[in-house]
Amino acid sequence: MNSPHTDPFLLADEAAAALAERTGQATHDAVVILGSGWAAAADGLGEVLADVALDDLPGFPAPTVAGHRNSALSVKVGDTTTLVLGGRSHLYEGHPVSTVVHGVRTAIAAGCRVAILTNAAGGLNPAWPVGQPVVLCDQLNLTGTSPMAGPPPPSDRPARFVDLTEAYSMRLRKLAHEVDGSLPEGIYAGLLGGAYETPAEVRMLGGLGADLVGMSTVLETIAARHLGTEVLGISLVTNAAAGMGNENLDHAEVLEAARAAGPRMLALLRGVLERL
Repeated sequence: MNSPHTDPFLLADEAAAALAERTGQATHDAVVILGSGWAAAADGLGEVLADVALDDLPGFPAPTVAGHRNSALSVKVGDTTTLVLGGRSHLYEGHPVSTVVHGVRTAIAAGCRVAILTNAAGGLNPAWPVGQPVVLCDQLNLTGTSPMAGPPPPSDRPARFVDLTEAYSMRLRKLAHEVDGSLPEGIYAGLLGGAYETPAEVRMLGGLGADLVGMSTVLETIAARHLGTEVLGISLVTNAAAGMGNENLDHAEVLEAARAAGPRMLALLRGVLERL
């Protein structure tokens, strides 16, 4: 939806106000942003209070990537009023970084103090099979951009230079381990995307310390931490990274792996939200 606001923070405020009007919920406690193929993990999450088309909200384009939904759900999970965004925007679609992080900024303007960011990722650890969920403990932002680049934030928002020492909340990671004690932790490398990585790039990423590689999440994490919101990152290994397996990479197979892992993902998300 178009808006007269060009300042991304004011646009997020406008979208949050529209969200409250359309959902009937003045505030939300937590946001879950679903990655490619994760949509099934939201089905059955809790009592659906409202379902709003994302592109009916100011500043949100309709998702174009297969495996994403044009939907913002207001869901009651235990005592937690949760905003579930069924799709996200990516740099490789041609969106500016402000649009890529607009969902998380809108959620925070709507009251969310916890952000659960999910994604489908290529696995660099040969011990992790396809279908393995991994809790993120750190990240490499290799997109070449940042939500903190450009004009400074408004004076009523935190200063630009956000501390990322604990990009992913230790408290939330502990909650995830309470739900599923078998979850490993890993470092996620976020790239521009639009094409899968080459085997040479995957070897480079491994040398940099990455365990997972994908095309989202890192910019949203920076935007959330800038505004003081805790972040839990969860990757689902949907394929071996290029050169790590014997098969070519295909987005349809990524979606199928995510679909198959849906019940486990649903239990994990619900368990964390119920413990907030």
